[in-house]
Amino acid sequence: MSQKKSNRAVVDGWVVLDKPVGLTSTQAVTRLKRIYNAQKAGHAGTLDPLASGILPVAFGEATKTVPFVQDGEKAYRFTVRWGAESNTDDSDGEITRTSETRPERAEIERLLPQFIGDILQTPPQFSAIKIAGERAYDLAREGTQVELKPRAVTIHSLTIEACSPEETVFYMECGKGAYVRAIARDLGRLIGCFGHVTALRRTRVGPFVEEDSFTLDEIETQNMAADALLSVEAGLSELPCVVVDRDTAARLRRGGSVILRGRDAPHGGVVYAACGGAPVAFGEVVEGALVPSRVFNLPF
Repeated sequence: MSQKKSNRAVVDGWVVLDKPVGLTSTQAVTRLKRIYNAQKAGHAGTLDPLASGILPVAFGEATKTVPFVQDGEKAYRFTVRWGAESNTDDSDGEITRTSETRPERAEIERLLPQFIGDILQTPPQFSAIKIAGERAYDLAREGTQVELKPRAVTIHSLTIEACSPEETVFYMECGKGAYVRAIARDLGRLIGCFGHVTALRRTRVGPFVEEDSFTLDEIETQNMAADALLSVEAGLSELPCVVVDRDTAARLRRGGSVILRGRDAPHGGVVYAACGGAPVAFGEVVEGALVPSRVFNLPF
């Protein structure tokens, strides 16, 4: 019995979506996949429905570059409401603790250094972390208390952008795996006033920033779908690039390693090779040779 041929198009590249509040990351990808009639799509880093901002979505061959984008640096702007803690650490949850205490800006600024650098952070109970094969948020919704172990995360900067007795707006730059909601929870507990996130916007994911982004309305109704589609190579832009000729590209595409020559050839680390302006493969440089781990099926 012959397999039914898909009528979806071959689409390769990245769209940096400015996700609106109220939409899940999966729903956003489904919308974009339908708009572009694409065969394959995925996102680089979940954004909660409460959050807005940068959601990089990869199509086709670009999905191979998702790990590099997902592991990149992140930036967030978020608002913490003081005086109450919720079971989800944001405004979607049930209030579990309250306080009449409100912090002063100087008190918050004095404590911020404890949340900067390489720190241990316990993820929120409502998070996507897997416990014995199940998501923590699924277990939490069932009423199961799970013990989430502290994890090492890196916070590069955490600053105050606006402050009032009731709430504070922060800007944070961090590495992968850091939870904004945990910052609000832990800072509120340390001050003794409790706190939870009421607004959250992601402004950077890896190489992608707000200036690269398009809204669903711009893509869907303003005929800007073509303008919004970036190259596959955009997801690799934070890696060193090695330009190779067609013969070398063909060898890499077959999975063979190649010796990198020239004064500027990298001596180690992960790089990607390009030919004719198209990515060919990426992999690790070992003893002067590029050993491909993934190859791209793109014309060069």
